[in-house]
Amino acid sequence: MKKIDILGVLIDHVTMEEAVKKAEDFIKEPGSRMIFTPNSEIVMLAYQDPSFCALLNRADMVIADGIGVVYASKILKAPLPERVAGFDLASRLIEKAGEGQYSIYFFGGKPGVAEQATENLQKKYPSLRVVGCQDGYFDSAKEQAIIEDIKAKQPDILFVCLGAPKQERWIAEHKDALGAGLVLGVGGSLDVWAGVVERAPEAYQKAGLEWLYRLKKQPSRFFRMLALPKFALTVLFKGKRVTK
Repeated sequence: MKKIDILGVLIDHVTMEEAVKKAEDFIKEPGSRMIFTPNSEIVMLAYQDPSFCALLNRADMVIADGIGVVYASKILKAPLPERVAGFDLASRLIEKAGEGQYSIYFFGGKPGVAEQATENLQKKYPSLRVVGCQDGYFDSAKEQAIIEDIKAKQPDILFVCLGAPKQERWIAEHKDALGAGLVLGVGGSLDVWAGVVERAPEAYQKAGLEWLYRLKKQPSRFFRMLALPKFALTVLFKGKRVTK
């Protein structure tokens, strides 16, 4: 797959349909594969931390989760075809799993959130096989127990929802010990599936304004949002224009 270099992070040049097909190919292949879903804030973090940037680039697929990443590719004259939101990719894979094709394991969120997400999703997809749930609060002893549980259940798809960069570091460190066919870092997706957090309305999504909706709902995110103009300026003046 062609990759677009945005501040050192190599983003795969894929549409949503291509990403879904590639993810399914990963599941069917031997071994364990990982997909990361950086938005502008995560790309900026990787730009400031070369070790984290190198870790992201080890993924088998890196998709443009945020519309800001897509806009950046256009600034660099190497446009990505579209935004491939991690939540949407994960939801498409859950839909496939709901047809009985794949087994799923949820890891992350506050206690009870993964279980609530499972209950909600199984109402929508009665054939969905969720083989395990673990919350994202753990010490070293519980972490080892979680790893052993995932390994014993051998899910086709493991969703890790610990937030960036924790989830990416955790996936990269433990991927080969987990026995999961595909491991995705999808941040706060569990909260949405559980009904704890409401996703932005479709009009905001289509306009690339999900960040504005989240800011309206959570004004405390204001200082985090300052990373967006900083990202845009960095791309404009220091962005790389290499495609691979």
